[in-house]
Amino acid sequence: MKKPIEFEKQFQFQDIEEKLYASWLPYTKIESQKTSSKKKERIFLMAPPNVTGSLHLGHALENSLIDVLVRFYRMRGERVIWIPGTDHAGIATQNVVEKKLRKEGKSRFELGKKQFNEEVWAWRKEYGNIILGQFKRLGIIPDWSRTKFTMDPEYVLSVQSAFIEYYKKGLIYRDYRAINYCTRCKTSLSDLELEWKNVSGKLYTLLYPLKDGGFISMATTRPETMLGDSAVAVNQKDERYGHLIGKTVLLPLVNREIPIVADRRVDPAFGTGAVKVTPAHSLVDFEISQRHKLPVIPVIDENGRIVGIEGFSGLNYKEAREKVLGELGKRNLLKNEETYEHSVPFCDRCKTEIQVIPSVEWFVSMKKLAQGAKQAVTTKKTRILPLRYKKPFMDWIAHIRDWCISRKLWWGQSIPVWYCASCMKQTDLPYSDDFVVSLKKPVRACTECKKKFWQPSEEVFDTWFSSALWPFATHYTAQEKKWYPAYLVSSAKEILHLWITRMIFSGLYFKNKKPFDVAFIHPVVLTKDGKRMSKSLGTGIDPLDLIEKNGADAVRFGLLWNMSEKQDIRFDESYIEAGRKFANKIWNATRFVCMRADEISAMQRMRSKASEKDALPAQRKQSLADKKIIAQFNATKLRVEKHIQLFQFSDALKLLYEFFWHDFCDVYVESCKGDTTNDPKILMQVLEQSLKLIHPFMPFVTDALAQKLQKKHLPLFTQPWPTKL
Repeated sequence: MKKPIEFEKQFQFQDIEEKLYASWLPYTKIESQKTSSKKKERIFLMAPPNVTGSLHLGHALENSLIDVLVRFYRMRGERVIWIPGTDHAGIATQNVVEKKLRKEGKSRFELGKKQFNEEVWAWRKEYGNIILGQFKRLGIIPDWSRTKFTMDPEYVLSVQSAFIEYYKKGLIYRDYRAINYCTRCKTSLSDLELEWKNVSGKLYTLLYPLKDGGFISMATTRPETMLGDSAVAVNQKDERYGHLIGKTVLLPLVNREIPIVADRRVDPAFGTGAVKVTPAHSLVDFEISQRHKLPVIPVIDENGRIVGIEGFSGLNYKEAREKVLGELGKRNLLKNEETYEHSVPFCDRCKTEIQVIPSVEWFVSMKKLAQGAKQAVTTKKTRILPLRYKKPFMDWIAHIRDWCISRKLWWGQSIPVWYCASCMKQTDLPYSDDFVVSLKKPVRACTECKKKFWQPSEEVFDTWFSSALWPFATHYTAQEKKWYPAYLVSSAKEILHLWITRMIFSGLYFKNKKPFDVAFIHPVVLTKDGKRMSKSLGTGIDPLDLIEKNGADAVRFGLLWNMSEKQDIRFDESYIEAGRKFANKIWNATRFVCMRADEISAMQRMRSKASEKDALPAQRKQSLADKKIIAQFNATKLRVEKHIQLFQFSDALKLLYEFFWHDFCDVYVESCKGDTTNDPKILMQVLEQSLKLIHPFMPFVTDALAQKLQKKHLPLFTQPWPTKL
């Protein structure tokens, strides 16, 4: 007699998830996938989380949807490649370790660069892979044996080699320019590394005397920067100021003569229509200065303090603002001040208000590279989905600036540049005019001092310059180098330009191929009232807490259920609770079906014996209910496949839910109760194949049940995708 399958009364996810995941690991390795040579390889890119990070709902959504695709295509017989990894996160990691040192009463400056970096490596060893362990709690199945880190020697070599290649082709240059600077992190930042906040401040109207008599008034939110003014600018189409273009102004407080120039960047509707031009401390003003050949006069240093101006030097920028306003007031040159709400940039990592200061930095010339990325998207070699994100991509490309890629950090990938130490010592500058771009120490003499005292650059790369190479820099072996281009990468919209766009032009330039077919931009998970989640404000939600409470399947269900192409997700835990209930429904339905299928078979055998027939007609002929559930299963299967291939994860999941809960359980299973002519084999077959359909979305409950149903069980993601019944 067949031994009945033993089932717990409810799906106890706490008891099975860890053990089940461990049993999957040998099958996640790329080499374990035995597929036909005719089947394609499908490569997925994991967005490498920062080593300082912890799992958040955005990570959970992003990796759950990729895991759906990975399991789906593996079950369809394709060889799937998904390489995980982490990013060294230069600024974030340095800040974390500095915070740790401060608690110990130390600073990085006391330790020195070498010892500080040893502290960072020790911290990374202890904490840097925690987030990958948290990823595993979701049940995702990349090949963990191939985990990469952006500070791996092989990866660093790829980044340095890319810099050298760009430089040789004239796409990288060094220049003295105005840049975004964080006085706390002591480094330059790109526009995309800033967090803009609306701040209630003041708009001041100042009067500048004209050399020929009279005054010109202008509005500014930062009067302290006037100490470095090089000009006053007006729009050439503004009739109010046409007669003043070319005239000279006497800059108050410093008594410097500066010109009035006409420039298209001036908005006639802002303030009085005339603006002060401070090239050293405004990116827009720097651009104006380049067009009009204006001097760049720095008056704020890397500490946010005034330098070079008698009576003001040593004051921080806020103190200087008050003193400037006071002095202008004494001279009757402060015409007006009013409350004004405007957008102010802050460091995305440490939240310090950004200063714009001039600095010698390394830049990538973006015009040519940006056009390559534009063409790839325009011709659909790479698709950005949903389609509504194509416009912001094109807008950013149209207004792209050259990219500052050097950072004044201690932790990171060193820029392969050598400076003359002898010349640097003489000028007391962190660089010299003569430099060599090379992986190895130069053998030639310095062109200035004729010595060979070469010193490696103290600068490191912008982390995003490094991660822009992720699609191919992760390929260390000859085998891995074949895994380019990828099929898909997914990210939230906030890193469309930071990462996605930069990967596109980097891949096209260095590999002469698009880096991936599809960039899928997933929704942002917001609070229930539609605001950004924030740990500091207490509105962040830890996915690990949700997994502990409801199970990984339920969390995946709740997030994927709410996905939409048109809007972000307003988090509602009730959908995760619904996922837990659905997991229990799958469990209890399977428990009942196994018991009922045995009862039906036994009943039909008894009838067969009583009628002295070998087999009942009902066992050979499908009932109407059998035919209907088969048709419903086949239709659901086809529609689910289509939705998954179109990245419509919510639609696919809702179809599966409707089919299993209502068509299968509420109708067909009910018809199998009592005296039935339904075929028990069809009952079991539909159940087993339904578990496979649901598996990519809810892997734990489906695989746990498959283990009970199958005599020789392999993980469901290694088994064939259901065929038509």
